[in-house]
Amino acid sequence: MEVERIRIAGVPVDIIRPEHMEEALFELLASSGTKQIVFLSVWNLLKARHNTEYRLCLENASLILPVSKSIINGAVFLKKTKPVRYNPFSALISFFTILETRYRSLYLLGGHKGALVESERNVHATFPGLHIVGRYTGYFSKETEKDILEAIFKSNPSMVLLADGIPSGVAWPYMRRNSFGSSIFVYYKDALSIFSKRKKRVPDEVFNAGHEIWHEIIANPLKIFLVFPFIWYIIVLVWDRIYSKA
Repeated sequence: MEVERIRIAGVPVDIIRPEHMEEALFELLASSGTKQIVFLSVWNLLKARHNTEYRLCLENASLILPVSKSIINGAVFLKKTKPVRYNPFSALISFFTILETRYRSLYLLGGHKGALVESERNVHATFPGLHIVGRYTGYFSKETEKDILEAIFKSNPSMVLLADGIPSGVAWPYMRRNSFGSSIFVYYKDALSIFSKRKKRVPDEVFNAGHEIWHEIIANPLKIFLVFPFIWYIIVLVWDRIYSKA
């Protein structure tokens, strides 16, 4: 698997070309144990610096794919190998396409019932060769979680897509890694909302320009205050560059 792992502000980030993704996925499926692909934003990069649980999740992830342009720019500023930036939804489509070529399986977990049902229908219509072996809504109780863990273990899907309503989000499969077989877990909060067409995805031209934050601010004006952690990110990068030369 042609993957290079670098560190930005002390947090691991993987570099993998899209043309190598198919080989990487099937190598992961051939290995034992729970695997995880993480979409890493600059905000979650900062979170990993002070959240031990999240940091451990990243350190043990099979692939950490950067989604923020700021992470790419940070790598360049630190004079490291430039990572490939991934659009989470486009990456999911790529994963499903790759898995469908060998008739692999998928489990859907998250969202409310309506979004989950519509997502299953739309994914099945688009990827008829990808077998959906199970599904369950998010926002479940601790008692129900035991049944979900058992269902995923028994069906042992090639990939488990996690969306909104999953406690602890991206860290959920890592904290329960001993409860699964050899599945690959991918968390993308908006996945089922987009697949069910209840939420529009960010246009490619907006994402490619790195302007998706403005869509988030329009939807939630309070996110304007993210400017403060972003300033901290810049300070950390500058400090790391100075320290690396010391």
